Amino acid sequence: MEHKKGSIDIVNEVLEACILAYPVSSFIISLYKQYISRGWLTKGQLQGLYAKAQKIEDLAPGKLASLEAMINKMPNRTKSEAPKESTPLYQKDESTGQLIEAILAKYPQHKTVRFLQSKYNNNQPLSPAELADLKRFGQLLKK
Repeated sequence: MEHKKGSIDIVNEVLEACILAYPVSSFIISLYKQYISRGWLTKGQLQGLYAKAQKIEDLAPGKLASLEAMINKMPNRTKSEAPKESTPLYQKDESTGQLIEAILAKYPQHKTVRFLQSKYNNNQPLSPAELADLKRFGQLLKK
């Protein structure tokens, strides 16, 4: 990781202080190796480092405050909830389906009703005018 000249690398300093305080801690050693190779740590890793660094008595409080500020500036990464079971955009009206079946039972070659039946079976919504035509055909059927 490239740093500007004269800038202070707080994370590196806190890591080195933690290595001196906890020389056999595999967690601190792995964090240090990752920081050296990648040049950055994740928010969770920095929070773990901060928790370890708080226990060191002779660590400057300004370094802890700087590390805490870095952690607070980082965004929280949360997984979104699983999508709920989706509902279909169009709900079939059972009475419309029954009306279509009744009309086609008496007049199986009725072209308009057969067209409306194909729209109904393909889950396409019927317009109010088409529904009115169906109801009119149904009333003529009852006479």
